[in-house]
Amino acid sequence: MRRARTPRTPFRLPRITTALAAVPLALTAAVVPAAAAPAPAAERATTERAERGHHGRDTLRDAAPKGFFIGTAVAGGGHHAEQPYADPFAYDVEYRDRMAREFNSLSAENQMKWEYIHPTRDYYNFYPADAIVRYAQENRQVVRGHTLLWHSQNPAWLEEGDFSDEELREILHEHITTVVGRYAGRIQQWDVANEIFDEDGEYREENIWIRELGPGIVADAFRWAHEADPRAKLFFNDYGVESVNAKSDAYYALIQELKADGVPVHGFAPQSHLSTRYGFPGDLQANLQRFADLGLETAITELDVRMDLPEGGEPTAAQQAQQADYYRRALQACLGVETCNSFTIWGFTDKYSWVPVFFPSEGSATVMTEDYERKPAYHALQDTLRSVRGKR
Repeated sequence: MRRARTPRTPFRLPRITTALAAVPLALTAAVVPAAAAPAPAAERATTERAERGHHGRDTLRDAAPKGFFIGTAVAGGGHHAEQPYADPFAYDVEYRDRMAREFNSLSAENQMKWEYIHPTRDYYNFYPADAIVRYAQENRQVVRGHTLLWHSQNPAWLEEGDFSDEELREILHEHITTVVGRYAGRIQQWDVANEIFDEDGEYREENIWIRELGPGIVADAFRWAHEADPRAKLFFNDYGVESVNAKSDAYYALIQELKADGVPVHGFAPQSHLSTRYGFPGDLQANLQRFADLGLETAITELDVRMDLPEGGEPTAAQQAQQADYYRRALQACLGVETCNSFTIWGFTDKYSWVPVFFPSEGSATVMTEDYERKPAYHALQDTLRSVRGKR
């Protein structure tokens, strides 16, 4: 069914800009070529500390085996804009410093989603994404791009616009070409299609692209992304697909069809937003393996483990032990599959976690407290990584 029409928006070529009226110093420097302007003092200090070398340091990235990427989401945008603190990545120096030391892979939590990077029809705001990519380069980290085709966090001009099918198709083509092309050679993996199926394995009706243009647009999105950056690995990404179920089966069938048609699909990734309310998905490794057997790379992309907190807000020792077990088993599942070389947690400190905002009765979902104290979950990841160094 078509959505209600509003007055037609005339087609215009997009205006690409990285200029804002007022931006924090850290972000201003992030989009200026290195040869044009030096980094701010705080950012230089972070980079210098990272460049001293990571070997022998007590961090997750040092514990990881060679060629394995341990990552985090970079807090910013989304619910953060409504919180009583400044943008974490732009203003929190300690946050950036710890992120540089602990991780060798970064994912933009919200900064590359449509409503932030393409807020109006003819305007791109690349400041936040540019800052993340530049920071990653300076700290010898790879970047996961997130996301290109999704039903959520789209700008009003897109969802409410009056576009013909041809115009809508060109809007997506132009967006993918512009965004992926801008970061060509600097993004390791892209979540091209995000959450396209519902729990029954049916296409989501609320996805504007699939609803208006049909499921075939998914293949086009992968083709366009590959044309814009042939080196990037292109992924399907979703929640609730940790186990073999109707939703993951839908991806399994679709990917086989796309690969048979020569569509450049390179990877499949369960997000893995878990809760101790429910049991751990014990067939996670087997599920990853069946996608690996299709010739795909696999990854865990958004892991956190939320829990019901007692009165007072502090988890019990038993709760922390259960959480640590979930983190450990998720990492073990990934390490047990040869093609799973990227493991990302969705934020590393409770200070900036999305969980309490969207799950008010749950929390303490990350591996560090608000004061950056390491939880048992952190040590579970670190010990598991160390156990496979030199063996993988």
